[in-house]
Amino acid sequence: MDWKPVTGMLPPLSHSEWVRQFELYKTIPQYQILNNGFGLDGFKQIFWAEWSHRFLGRLIGFVILIPLIYFIIKGAITKKLALLMCLFIVLGGLQGGIGWFMVHSGFEANSTAVEPVRLVLHLSCAIALYIAILWTGLNVRNPEPDQSLDKITTKSIRTLLWIDIVLICFTIVAGGFTAGTHAGHSFNTFPLMNGHLVPTDYASLSPFLVNFIENIAAIQFNHRLLATITVIMIFVTLFIGLKSGSSKSIKDSIMMMGWAVLIQYALGVTTLLLVVPVWAGTVHQAFAVILLTTLIIALHRTRVSKQISA
Repeated sequence: MDWKPVTGMLPPLSHSEWVRQFELYKTIPQYQILNNGFGLDGFKQIFWAEWSHRFLGRLIGFVILIPLIYFIIKGAITKKLALLMCLFIVLGGLQGGIGWFMVHSGFEANSTAVEPVRLVLHLSCAIALYIAILWTGLNVRNPEPDQSLDKITTKSIRTLLWIDIVLICFTIVAGGFTAGTHAGHSFNTFPLMNGHLVPTDYASLSPFLVNFIENIAAIQFNHRLLATITVIMIFVTLFIGLKSGSSKSIKDSIMMMGWAVLIQYALGVTTLLLVVPVWAGTVHQAFAVILLTTLIIALHRTRVSKQISA
C-alpha cells in the first residue's frame, strides 16, 4: 500500500498516522471482500505481522552493511569477500523489490491475497540468497578442504547431496505454492488424500501444467510426493555415507540431515492434520530452512582438494 524502503522502517508513531494507514488499507480488495467492517484494532493486528517481516528484511541489510564498512576501512577482509558482501546487499535490495512486486499483486481487483507465483518467486530468491550467504560464511570459517578425504568416496556422497539439495529446493517451492493457494486447508488426511493415493481431480485443469500452480489437489499432492522422495533420498545418502570411509565430520553432518528430515516430515504431516494453524505452518517453514542448512553444511564438508599429489 505505502512502500517506503528507508523511512518505512518506523511503524506509525501517532494516532493520525495509524488512521492514515488504515484508510489506505480500506482501498484495497482484501479489506472490501474479507475484512470489511473491522476497526483500527483489527487493522493493527494484521499490520504488525507485515511490518515485522519488512523490518527484519531491512535490518538484515544494516547488519551486513555496517560491519562491512568497518571491516573494509580496517582492511580486515579480502577484496573478494568485500565484493561478495556488496553483491549480497544489492541482491537483498532486489529481493525487497521482488517482495513489493509480490505484495502489489494483492491490490488487484477481486484479489484477497498475493499471487502465488509471485510469492514463490519471492521465496525462491530468498532461499537462493540464503544459500549463497551461508556458503560464503562456511568458506570464511573453513577456507581449505579437508586434505585427508578420499576423493572417490567423497565424490559419490557429494553427488547424492546435490540430488538431496535439488529435491529439498523443489519441495520448498512446492510448499510455497501450497501456502500461497491455501492448499493445506484441503485434503487434511494422511497418507491418503481423502481416501485416494492420487486425488481424482489431479489433472482437472487445462493445459496440464496449469495444475502445478492453480489446482489445489495437484499442488498439495506434488508437495507430499516431493517431500516423501526427499526423505527417501536423504536416507539413501545417510546409509551410503555412514557405510563409507568418510571423515567423522561428514558422517556427523549426514546424521544431522537424517534427524532434520524426520522432524521436518513429521512437522509437515502435523501441520496438515491440524489444518494449518499459524504456529505449525510457521515452524514447518522455518524448519525447512534448518533442513536445507544441514544439507549445505554437509556438502561443504565434502569439498576435496583440487591439487594433484606429486
